[in-house]
Amino acid sequence: MNQEDGHSLPLLDDSVLARLRAETDDDDGIWKVFVQNFIEQMPPRIEKLRSTLTSGDAKSALTAVLSLRTSAQMVGALQLAAIALELEQAIRGAATGSDPAAVLPGLAAKYLRRLVNTGQRTTSQLETVIK
Repeated sequence: MNQEDGHSLPLLDDSVLARLRAETDDDDGIWKVFVQNFIEQMPPRIEKLRSTLTSGDAKSALTAVLSLRTSAQMVGALQLAAIALELEQAIRGAATGSDPAAVLPGLAAKYLRRLVNTGQRTTSQLETVIK
C-alpha cells in the first residue's frame, strides 16, 4: 500500500471534522446534518460514477468523480478523496485519448470496488462520529 493509492492515509482526518464543527459554532445540528448528507449521498454518487464510466461518457464521469472527491474532502475522507483523485486523473487521460468510451469501462472495473469499499468504511466511521 502506498500513498498514491490512498491506503497509507488515514480513513478520516479528524482535524477537518473539528474545523467543520468550529465553523458551525459547534452547533451539533448543522455539522451533523452536513455529515449525514454526505453519508446519504454516497450511494447515488457511486452509482452515477458507475453509470457514466460504464457508458463511456467521459464528461459526465469527470463531473461525477469531482463531486465525489470534493464532498469527501469536505468531511475529511482522505482515502476516499485520494482514490477519487487517482480516478479523476485517469479519466482526464482517457478523455484526451482516441476512444474514451473504450477505456472508461476498464476504469470502472479498476476503481469502483475500491471506491465502494473505502466509501463503506468511511461512512461507517462517520456514523460513529456523529452519534
